[in-house]
Amino acid sequence: MFSARIRARLTALALCGGLLAAPAAALAGVVVKSSGPTASRYPVGTKLDDSASITLREGDVVTVLTAEGTRVIRGAGTHRVGDRPQVANDRFAALTRKRAANRVRTGAVRSDNDETPTNPSLWYVDVTRSGMICLYDLAAVRLWRPGTAGTSTYRVVDAAGPANVDVTFDDTVVIAALDPARLPIAEGGAYRVYGPDGALSADLSFVQIGEDFGTPDALAETLIAKGCTVQVEALANSLEAAAAGVDAG
Repeated sequence: MFSARIRARLTALALCGGLLAAPAAALAGVVVKSSGPTASRYPVGTKLDDSASITLREGDVVTVLTAEGTRVIRGAGTHRVGDRPQVANDRFAALTRKRAANRVRTGAVRSDNDETPTNPSLWYVDVTRSGMICLYDLAAVRLWRPGTAGTSTYRVVDAAGPANVDVTFDDTVVIAALDPARLPIAEGGAYRVYGPDGALSADLSFVQIGEDFGTPDALAETLIAKGCTVQVEALANSLEAAAAGVDAG
């Protein structure tokens, strides 16, 4: 007869074998962008497992972020989410690098070609886009101008008081720090950005997030929950572009 020690060892091996044989859990993702005739069936924030199937029509595109990368599902037919090619998280890491929000590099992110400039960091505040903005540090706000040549000055105003500050961009400065001593940013406060012509350029409000997010789906869910739709859109567009580049290759 087997000794108690041998019997226990065999039981442990059997349990390990069962764990190894068990199917892997389906990888969950979150929809961050949907467009086309019927893509509204999968609105931003919808959660989908790898095993899920979605039915699209011609012209539909649904972008899903998972813990391991980006899946872009397009075209007529029924598609299994897990069958879509997945793009690695390199673009996500570059776009969401936290230290990018704590530095100002002038001239380093301007495009030299005719492509429409895109915001190089999720944590830079576009002075031409209104909305709620999620940031790690409200005392380290960085403003970004979408690549307009020449010198231009924008004024940022506290809608509830007299505080305001002017921020100037030129051909070498595309990112500028907002001075927290002259214009403190309060969570939930309302701020207006006026362009060089004095016209309203953006209405902004801010919310602080204190957690680091290592995966696209976790960050996307938080941005959606906080109402930071401008950043969700920027994240989706950037990762979709990366996926298009992989498809083209």
